[in-house]
Amino acid sequence: MVTKTIFRKVTQLHDDLELKINEAYDDNGDMMKVAEKSLLLIDESIRTLKEMISTHHFENLAQEVHFFKKLKPQFISKFIYYSTILDIESHKPNAGNKALKKYYEAEQEKLKVFYLEQAEFYSYYRREATYLDHKIFVRNSYDLKMKLSFGFYNFDTSFTTSHDHVIARFIANQQLGQYLKKQIENLTDNITAKALSPLVWSSSKVGLIELVYALYHMRCFNGGNIELSEVIKFVEKSLDTDLGNFHKTVFEIRNRKQGPTKFLQLVSDNLNQFFQSTESE
Repeated sequence: MVTKTIFRKVTQLHDDLELKINEAYDDNGDMMKVAEKSLLLIDESIRTLKEMISTHHFENLAQEVHFFKKLKPQFISKFIYYSTILDIESHKPNAGNKALKKYYEAEQEKLKVFYLEQAEFYSYYRREATYLDHKIFVRNSYDLKMKLSFGFYNFDTSFTTSHDHVIARFIANQQLGQYLKKQIENLTDNITAKALSPLVWSSSKVGLIELVYALYHMRCFNGGNIELSEVIKFVEKSLDTDLGNFHKTVFEIRNRKQGPTKFLQLVSDNLNQFFQSTESE
């Protein structure tokens, strides 16, 4: 098969992949599910791409450089992006907006470290330079004096050059940077809005968890059709507080010597006392 025909097939494969990924997004905005669905689609496309290219002999150097510098990174960057999103979202803390904002900001710092480590080649990429292309975007052609990945010798040489993966990282990180910026901006807006709220929880966090847990078991939220973690998240966001490891706290409440309803009893006693005092007036 001639290279021009393969390039047309590669372009169509990429266009189809983008359409399928767009369909993976839903109204719920659950990025973990989106990432999981997208990774399955991307993996299938990359396997197809590899079958097309691994045994193919490009007709000239320019065609091979074009594939490994421009075409292949479009696929690999998607895999890197959604893999990173899945990792970030599945490990984010179950905490308030301030803690989440710090978490996403830490991920931004990781991107900065990567760019510093790749500063020389990133400059080459940004300037759209070409004088090294014959070494770094051609199979089985590389310069050991250049900075190579530690896993370079584990790569499949029929489908990999020394730097096409780094190009894919640049593309993925640009998209990831935009994602992190959006998350931080949304959290900043929420924090600012909550700073204007007059409601601040001023009693103990253990007491708040005891109260929420009691209401949760009375099926007071969504008729009971909701997870406790979601209720906790809502309370944390609404009152701008961090309830920490609430599972551990619930366990401690359940097993404390003075009984599991210490705070609820205090609320009940206080309310009864108030009503009794107003009746006597």
